[in-house]
Amino acid sequence: MNEVLLRSLTPSVLGILVRRGADFAAAEDAVQDALVEAVRVWPDDPPRDAKGWLVTVAWRRFLDATRAETARRRREDLVDEEPAPGPAPASDDTLQLYFLCAHPKLTPSSAVALTLRAVGGLTTRQIARAYLVPEATMAQRISRAKRTVSDVRFDQPGDVATVLRVLYLVFNEGYSGDVDLAAEAIRLTRQLAAAIDHPEVAGLLALMLLHHARRAARTAPDGSLVPLAEQDRRRWDTTLIAEGVTILQVALARDRLGEFQAQAAIAALHADAPTAEETDWVQIVEWYDELVGLTDSPIVRLNRAVAVGEADGPRAGLAALAVLEDSLPRYTAVAAYLHERDGDLKTAARLYAEAALKAPNLAERDHLTRQAARLNARRSR
Repeated sequence: MNEVLLRSLTPSVLGILVRRGADFAAAEDAVQDALVEAVRVWPDDPPRDAKGWLVTVAWRRFLDATRAETARRRREDLVDEEPAPGPAPASDDTLQLYFLCAHPKLTPSSAVALTLRAVGGLTTRQIARAYLVPEATMAQRISRAKRTVSDVRFDQPGDVATVLRVLYLVFNEGYSGDVDLAAEAIRLTRQLAAAIDHPEVAGLLALMLLHHARRAARTAPDGSLVPLAEQDRRRWDTTLIAEGVTILQVALARDRLGEFQAQAAIAALHADAPTAEETDWVQIVEWYDELVGLTDSPIVRLNRAVAVGEADGPRAGLAALAVLEDSLPRYTAVAAYLHERDGDLKTAARLYAEAALKAPNLAERDHLTRQAARLNARRSR
């Protein structure tokens, strides 16, 4: 079963059902039912036209659900409208669905959560982790969003800022795991940049390209993580870096700074350094100061503490870290790194081991465990 194929087809199938008159919540349920049926049937009887098969099955599931809740005459009308099997339209409705999910009746956070779940294909657990909330809280938020839009028509699409937030989170999830998810986020952001002249759209695209350019160097042949300072910079994609820097420079010249442009500027400074030792950490701290002013995000402040530790020494970094909540994701890993830089190997080893227990994925857990073992081995010599 090709899960990547199913994921790539889901937005288009969902868009077709919505355009044919299904409300969003019912359409999503019908598409999910069709995906389950595909997983069951396709291994033994693969269709010639996967998209057409999904449209037909999903529409039938939508009709079945509608028949249970509406009057008989409306049921018969909908049956007459059932699409015949065969090739489905080849248009890509994904970006349009991102806008439709950012509906004015939803708060920005609810719109983002709904889009990530319904169109982005992320699990509730992944979305909760991105928002730093319990999974049960996020599940309730998504359910409320579905109920809010279940009885409205999607003729008032949402704003660009919400769509950018969704694309950013989809890219981040893909960047740390699924390559196809990151590539899909870049593809959609390119489409948005071509359609809308907006400096933050350009800033997000530049940020994605600059991060994606380093992807090949982020892991060793055995799959283990390679920290930025240890990456083989010859493996970075210089074409993507050049494109990202050019896009960023044009956006910054408009003097309408936003958080994605500031993040892209930090990524560009990393990309510009021939070696880790030549990184302009002072300027990176300055950009983090801009970013803190724009977002006041605790995660931004955490990353700033690392940059301060590089620019002004580990004690300064630990001082910047001390004012933050120790419950922040990767707080313990940052503390371990700064303590190691400060020469306190015992504390650093303990913190690396603690951070490994809190790691969000297996690759990070293994990396942090190896860091703890490395320091313990040095201390025992």
